[in-house]
Amino acid sequence: MIIGSLRGTLVERADDEVIIEVGGVGYRVAVAPSVAIKLGELGDEAFVHVHHHIREDAQSLYGFLSRDERRTFEALLGAHGVGPSLALAILSVHEPVALQSILVNDDAAALCLVPGVGKKTAARLLIELKSRLDIDIREREVPAGVTAPATASVTSDVQQALAELGYGTDEVRAVLRDLPAVDDTSLLLKQALQKLASRV
Repeated sequence: MIIGSLRGTLVERADDEVIIEVGGVGYRVAVAPSVAIKLGELGDEAFVHVHHHIREDAQSLYGFLSRDERRTFEALLGAHGVGPSLALAILSVHEPVALQSILVNDDAAALCLVPGVGKKTAARLLIELKSRLDIDIREREVPAGVTAPATASVTSDVQQALAELGYGTDEVRAVLRDLPAVDDTSLLLKQALQKLASRV
């Protein structure tokens, strides 16, 4: 039996996992932190679309708020070297629409914002995911209301500048995720430094 969705009572919640009770049975479901928050309060009814991951030694459930998120997760799993943990990490940083924009713009630097994704992995994912997610770079446009991410060169330049200033990889990734898309290296660097300064 393959589980495709769950509707029940939210009885436990952590940053990366929730337990949804259905008919007296509690199902442990791995989720992105944003999904855990959006499911509501303990005791509320919760619904998630589920990817049921089956291996020889274990079965795991991964929950999403939309079919598009689940579809993107499954496309990520089909890429070489991407397991459930990394696929969930990618979706935790980039929602499906943002990920499509990244693919259209060949923005490997944006993929490198995901913990565990280096330059080689990002370059490979750009190639593999375009076909898996049916991205047509000649026709695809960024949806209305969605800001395209800064170009790869701008993001890369800012990452390098911050590293030279002594900031660690994790804190650089975190601050760049919080910034709006700016196609101007000096402006993006200024905003990044302001964000980093406010966290001290």
